[in-house]
Amino acid sequence: MSIAKPRGSIFSYVLAAIFSVVAIFPFLWMALSSVKPLQELYSVPPTWIPSHFSLENYVNVLYHSNIPRYFLNSVVISVGSTSIALILAILAAYGFARFRFRGRNALQASILISQLLPTATIIVPLYVILSNLGLINTYIGLIMTYLIHTLPLCVWLLISYFRSIPYEIEEAALIDGASRLTILWKIVLPLSVPGIISTVVYCFVSTWNEFIFALVFATDSSVKTLPVGLAEFSAEFKTDWGAVMAASIIMTLPIIILFFAIQRMFVSGITAGATKG
Repeated sequence: MSIAKPRGSIFSYVLAAIFSVVAIFPFLWMALSSVKPLQELYSVPPTWIPSHFSLENYVNVLYHSNIPRYFLNSVVISVGSTSIALILAILAAYGFARFRFRGRNALQASILISQLLPTATIIVPLYVILSNLGLINTYIGLIMTYLIHTLPLCVWLLISYFRSIPYEIEEAALIDGASRLTILWKIVLPLSVPGIISTVVYCFVSTWNEFIFALVFATDSSVKTLPVGLAEFSAEFKTDWGAVMAASIIMTLPIIILFFAIQRMFVSGITAGATKG
């Protein structure tokens, strides 16, 4: 005897399928367009499946443009910024989660408020500071800029996750003579792997996709990142859409690989950080 599924469940499946198609379609179209010959890209009506698969767009992007250099720049800047942000966020978040001091709540609120500031309000002050320090068109300058962009939310995510860990475990370690740094390194961090993973993914994706800061603070091709490099394929009267699509696929692949590699930990970390306090 079969049991009929509730109408609510069927509706949920249909709704999830619709949202999945809407989310996946742009990436599917981008992938198909990247292997289309030039004439098919501009054909009317558009062709869904290319009649002739061509890798010419990828050849142009990889061998006749600065995309490989921009890819390397993005890797160096994103990994550097993510690593520094993670170290600083862990130390700051642990302090907020475990120590009581005057002004703690105000400082926590200021961290979140700083994340809400529009990018346009801090570009000019940042440019003046970096220019005076000689850090325009440098890796260090962009890494410092991205820290301002990602560090506040990284701290906020880890505060919530650290607070979800029972303090009794740390008290037992303190009684045994362990220092705070030992407790953080050997007890708290192993228990916080999902939260740390979600923080790393957020930080890396934010810096990898960031455009405005890179456009303003990196005008030299030696430090330009991939988002800025994509804009170079657009001219005043013509855009090489085949190259744009191929470069977009190259830019998207590291994010897709990273997410699928740590998908379960990422989802559990986001959920815990959002609901536990």
